[in-house]
Amino acid sequence: MSKRLLAVLVLLAGLLSGCGYNTFQTGDEAIKSAWSEVLNQYQRRADLIPNLVSTVQGYAAHEKDVLTQVTQARAQVGSIQATPDLVNNPEAFAKFQQAQAGLSSALSRLLVVAENYPQLKADAAFRDLQAQLEGTENRITVARNRYIKAVEGYNVSVRTFPNNLTAMVFGYTVKPNFTVENEKAISVAPRVDFSKPGAAGGTPAPKSQPAAGN
Repeated sequence: MSKRLLAVLVLLAGLLSGCGYNTFQTGDEAIKSAWSEVLNQYQRRADLIPNLVSTVQGYAAHEKDVLTQVTQARAQVGSIQATPDLVNNPEAFAKFQQAQAGLSSALSRLLVVAENYPQLKADAAFRDLQAQLEGTENRITVARNRYIKAVEGYNVSVRTFPNNLTAMVFGYTVKPNFTVENEKAISVAPRVDFSKPGAAGGTPAPKSQPAAGN
């Protein structure tokens, strides 16, 4: 009986391996790893924001709208529970992506405002924070691309024959991926209106406005 059982188990293992089961396991782990790195880099960006806002506020306290938008966008991102299950929920994933895109847009407006304050730009702390933020944005791009590739490979496996038969049996479905739909707005630089009267000392106080179509 034990030999017969062992033979059955070997046969089943061979069938599962040949029909894509192991591919799904490998792909799923790759997605989890890539997703963890995406979250890690997004968290790194979020951790930089309080100091960045505080530094800008020290030189441009009257830019309340922009500072508030960044703070609120960060809070919105923090309110979303980015658990591993999120990558299996298209609706929750879309909300997460939209919140991150909103934060990216708010940060873009903040940096545009900062460009018009020479003393702020000369501040060593601000320059360091800006450099860290730029580095983090690059890391986010790399991490997102790796996640996109991991999900692409997994989804192809789920949808192609004969793996799709195994997917139906075990309940594997395609996973949501990053898109550019919610990030079109941040691809266009915001306009800066210099018509607002300057602050004390003669420094122009720009007013950031979203570009047309945002």
